[in-house]
Amino acid sequence: MTSAALFAEAASLIAKADGLIISAGAGMGVDSGLPDFRGNSGFWRAYPALAGARIAFEEIACPDAFRRHPRLAWGFYGHRLNLYRRTPPHLGFAILQGIGARLARGCFVFTSNVDGQFQRAGFPEDVICEVHGSLHHLQCMEPCGHGIFSADTYVPEVDEEACLLTSPLPRCTCCDALLRPNVLMFGDGEWLSQRTAGQRRRLEQWLRTTHRPVVIEIGAGSHVPTVRWFSETLGEPLIRINPTEPDIPGRGVSLAMGGLDALSGIRAALDRQGFPG
Repeated sequence: MTSAALFAEAASLIAKADGLIISAGAGMGVDSGLPDFRGNSGFWRAYPALAGARIAFEEIACPDAFRRHPRLAWGFYGHRLNLYRRTPPHLGFAILQGIGARLARGCFVFTSNVDGQFQRAGFPEDVICEVHGSLHHLQCMEPCGHGIFSADTYVPEVDEEACLLTSPLPRCTCCDALLRPNVLMFGDGEWLSQRTAGQRRRLEQWLRTTHRPVVIEIGAGSHVPTVRWFSETLGEPLIRINPTEPDIPGRGVSLAMGGLDALSGIRAALDRQGFPG
């Protein structure tokens, strides 16, 4: 089937829906210029200092890294926080927002990304579920009861060449222990999940109000399959956008391309079908 035919089929599924479920993995940010860390080779291209030390993604993205090498761990996460803050979301976010605005029940986002790009693109906080947390929030390394709080006032200074934090380490105002991002890391039994749990409850409430939802999944791989599992277990028509792993198990459309190209094609097909812009 040609790309034009696939776009038309995806547009038809959307036109029949009353709500849009947006499920997004790391590939969603690629068109904005964000790295997706596909394998150690991709991760080390983005962080050559960690490549030189042969430190894998799983070794730096874990709570123990903050205990063993706090300046290195915060060099990595501080660089990412700065990168996310200065990176504008690509046009695909606006396309999704525009589609959701024309459906009776609107849209809801389920994402494993911790970059806050959906909020920056203008999606309301109460229609986003960040299943792995957010780098824009912090938590204490000790169980002092301080909970989860915004990282807005924390501005890390990082030696990018060495991947080291050069500014003071962030400290808990309650107990002076080291702070860490409120993101679910590898081997992480310490992540505070209350914020995400509240988001998940709102998502489940929203799902109960929709009768004909359609799922658009963008850039969700099988290495960490959280988003793919969510999309598939809903049992709703699925539009999967993935350049390397596009196959779907049931009803829907498979688009083997990047997020922005696919969303632009779908938007053009919706326009040809008279779907409100």
